[in-house]
Amino acid sequence: MSIALFDLDNTLLGGDSDHLWGEFLCEIGVVNKDVYGKENDRFFAEYQAGTLDIVEYNEFCLKPLTEHDLQQLYAWRDQFIETLVAPVVLKKGTDSIKAHQDAGDTVIVITATNQFVTSPIAAMLEVDGLIATMPETKDGAYTGKLTGTPCFQEGKVTRLNEWLEQTGESLLGSHFYSDSINDLPLLEYVETPVAVDPDDNLLQHARQHNWQVTSFRGEDLSV
Repeated sequence: MSIALFDLDNTLLGGDSDHLWGEFLCEIGVVNKDVYGKENDRFFAEYQAGTLDIVEYNEFCLKPLTEHDLQQLYAWRDQFIETLVAPVVLKKGTDSIKAHQDAGDTVIVITATNQFVTSPIAAMLEVDGLIATMPETKDGAYTGKLTGTPCFQEGKVTRLNEWLEQTGESLLGSHFYSDSINDLPLLEYVETPVAVDPDDNLLQHARQHNWQVTSFRGEDLSV
């Protein structure tokens, strides 16, 4: 049995759940649309450029979780998943998940997006596990801080190794599917890296190293 790792945002989803969550909070009036929306867009641009400060970003995006009780947060999250996330799940991605599971592989979503946002998405995708950035909770409430290593860039390798140690799994026969140059450390760590609808930097790197390049969106990547 091997492990198949999938990035979430812009890989299995035709969008970024972290950024979409911020837009959702703006639209329902939980945060100031102009101020919060501008910062949300800034952080997303930094992520795309590979310059994001993951701790600074999480201090920003976790703050709303500290200002409302859990039941209200869960209700908003359910609405978010139904209206913004479910419509952008990519069928070719879920088909790839199923193909690995049918082959007996353990399928894990590994994502920089925090566990609050991503745990119901992983459940919806029916994967075998989730490795995500972990928000800290204390006395049943979110503190706005992180616990453990953020699951971002080299941190994905750290978090995966922690999971491997806990589960006794190995990287023998492992795959990792991702769209982002931010995931280069983990792509280089597994046996079979797969660039999925990659950004320009990842596409260039993948072609230089003869990695598999594919699309879950049905795009022609042969050029």
